[in-house]
Amino acid sequence: MSAENLLEFLIKEQREEATLADAHRLINKYELDDKAKEKQLMTQDGFLMYLHMPEGLVLNPTHKAVHQNMSQPLNHYFISSSHNTYLMEDQLKGPSSTEAYARALIKGCRCVELDCWDGSDGEPVIYHGYTLTSKILFKDTIKAIKEYAFKTSDYPVILSLENHCSVEQQRVMAQHMSSILGSALLTSPLGDQMPTGFPSPEVAGYSLYHCLRVYEEVYDMQNSYSSPLLTTHSRFTSVLMCLYNKTHMSGENLRKIQPGSGKSEVCSFSTHCHSKIQWWPKERGLSQVSGREPRARDARSCETNSYIHHNVDKLSRIYPAGTRTDSSNYNPVPLWNAGCQIGKTV
Repeated sequence: MSAENLLEFLIKEQREEATLADAHRLINKYELDDKAKEKQLMTQDGFLMYLHMPEGLVLNPTHKAVHQNMSQPLNHYFISSSHNTYLMEDQLKGPSSTEAYARALIKGCRCVELDCWDGSDGEPVIYHGYTLTSKILFKDTIKAIKEYAFKTSDYPVILSLENHCSVEQQRVMAQHMSSILGSALLTSPLGDQMPTGFPSPEVAGYSLYHCLRVYEEVYDMQNSYSSPLLTTHSRFTSVLMCLYNKTHMSGENLRKIQPGSGKSEVCSFSTHCHSKIQWWPKERGLSQVSGREPRARDARSCETNSYIHHNVDKLSRIYPAGTRTDSSNYNPVPLWNAGCQIGKTV
């Protein structure tokens, strides 16, 4: 391959703004045959050497850093997510570990899940309910998440807490989050009033979002959104919470954090329910809907317009079907095409 041929490859295939001097530089750097190098030619071995190096990656080098517009509302972005994050192996009898959260967060995952159940000695535990999977303490998981949440990315992390706990152990959950996360835990809405839209990743930068249900009213999606419910042990629902790492926030964003009113141990950005996919009316404010893979596929096929309109100002989180006991993943692209923001990718 001549330098001119290599330059054509760089421009047409790699889509780089390269010159003939760049082609000569690559030949001198990666060509293994001295005779070919003297003639400014690249052999197959030299070309393969180049392709296996960082310079030869198909990834645009300028895209290694954040280059997108990050000032849009949170629901305008695709969010790297995991499901049953605590599991190290299969979904039925595999071990649970806080290490699984560290691995997911280091990979850049921005949404992790915690299935919370009443544990012994008054301590909530995390495990895959009604299976033989092992259990880990809720407080140990929160510690691990605090340590690894922002190792790879400074953007928000969503904690999807599937809450099966009694009110007493919900109090313990709130206490652990307050004591472990400390002053970074947001206890009142941003600004002077409840928001009408999701904050952007930049405004919510260095923050940790929580889907946690504690002593708030939610609306029964299966009863025309009219019946306020009290959190009970038999029904699991949640609200979207926020934690700020104040040491990294600008003064302007810090001024938006108001002191807690004492009305609740935590404050919400949105409510969400695990139930059949239904579309929440705008007057219900911010919301997240979680649904299983088969139901989401049906909604995408049969109610495409409704699904897309729902995702314009709300969040959709789709988790794998229960039949995926081997922890395999579904193809998220069709749901992304319908506007679903949170699909399992890790």
